Amino acid sequence: MQCPESEVQSLQPARIRRILHVDMDAFYASVEQRDDEALRGKPVAVGGRPDERGVVAAASYEARTFGVRSAMSMARAVRLCPSLVIVPPDFAKYKAASTAVFSIFREVTPLVEPMSLDEAYLDVTENAWQEPLATTVAKRLKDRIRAETNLTASAGVAPNKFLAKIASGWKKPDGLTVIAPDRVESFLQKLPVDALWGVGPVTARKLRSRGIERLVDVRTFDIDQLRQTVGSLADWLSQLAHGIDDRPVEPHRDTKSSGSENTYSEDLTDLAMIRAEIMEMASRAARWLDRNSLFARTVTIKVRYADFTTITRSHSAPPTRDTSLLSSRAVQLLERTDAGRQPVRLLGVSVHNLCDGPDRTDDPDRLPFDPL
Repeated sequence: MQCPESEVQSLQPARIRRILHVDMDAFYASVEQRDDEALRGKPVAVGGRPDERGVVAAASYEARTFGVRSAMSMARAVRLCPSLVIVPPDFAKYKAASTAVFSIFREVTPLVEPMSLDEAYLDVTENAWQEPLATTVAKRLKDRIRAETNLTASAGVAPNKFLAKIASGWKKPDGLTVIAPDRVESFLQKLPVDALWGVGPVTARKLRSRGIERLVDVRTFDIDQLRQTVGSLADWLSQLAHGIDDRPVEPHRDTKSSGSENTYSEDLTDLAMIRAEIMEMASRAARWLDRNSLFARTVTIKVRYADFTTITRSHSAPPTRDTSLLSSRAVQLLERTDAGRQPVRLLGVSVHNLCDGPDRTDDPDRLPFDPL
C-alpha cells in the first residue's frame, strides 16, 4: 500500500515529527550479488553449510520466492530451493557497506539511531538539506545509497517510529511508503493485529482467540482483560493501536546486551563438554565487558535440544565483569536445564543490564551474587 506522498503542514511544525525508518534490502545477500556478477539473478543464501547445521543469515529476493527466509536451517532452505547458491558470510565486507550507508545518513541529520548493520531510524524534522518534506529526504537518501554503494534500500516515512517501521516493510524491495499525519487513522484501520510491535505468533494467537483480529480492535477491548491475555504488554499495545509512539530517535543508544551462541555440527551429549562450552562463552562475554569498561547484572544462557525445543535461564545479581564469577553463574544456570540428559544442538551465553560500575556496599561479607 502506497499512501499519498503529501504531508500535512497546517499543524504547528513542533507538533509533528518527521521520522524515517530505512532498511537495506536483503543486505548481506545484496552485497554478495553486487560484488559477484555470477550471483546476480540467482537464488542466494548467506550462511553456513547445510551438512554442518548451518542457518540462513540472509536470503536474496530470488531465494525468497521459494520460501527461503533468514533464521531457517540451511538444510531446509536447500530442500525448498535445490538450486540455492550458498555463500559463507563476510562480515568485514558487510560492515564496510554499512559504514558507507550510515555516513550518508549522518550527512543529513545527527539524529540517527542504528538498529543493526542494515537499518536505522532518522529524525529529519530538521535536516542539513533543509528539506521541509520527509518524503523528499527519503527519496534523496535512497538515490544517494544506490549511487554510492550500488545497493537498494526501502524507506518508511511517518510521524513516529512505530508507523515508520511498518511503512518501510510495506513495499520491498526498493520501496517508499509514506504515512502522512492525516492518513494515520486510515492506515491503522487496515492493519492486522500482528502488525503491532511486540506481537509475535504466540501473542497474535492469544489476541485472536479473544476476537482481536485487527490492530484497532485493541482500542475497544477491556484493558483488564487485555492485561490478563498479554500481561504487561497490554498498555503498550493500547497506545500503538491508537498510533501513539512518543519514543525519540536516540542517536547514542546504549548497548543493552552482548553474547554469543553456537550451533554444533553434532549434538552434544557429554555434560563436561557442555559445561566447558558454556564457560568459554561466559569468558568471552567477560572479555567483551572488560574491553568496553562495562559491568553486567544479568547472565542468560540459551539451550536448544536436538528436538529444537529452546529454553533460556537467567540470573541477576550485583554487577560484575569477573570471568570466574560470570562462568560460575552460567554453569549454575546450566544445572537448571536437561543438558546432558537430552542431546544439545545449540548453546549460548549473554550478559544484560549493563552499567558503568559495580554497586557499592559497606558490607564486606556480602555475597558477590545471590544464591540461585
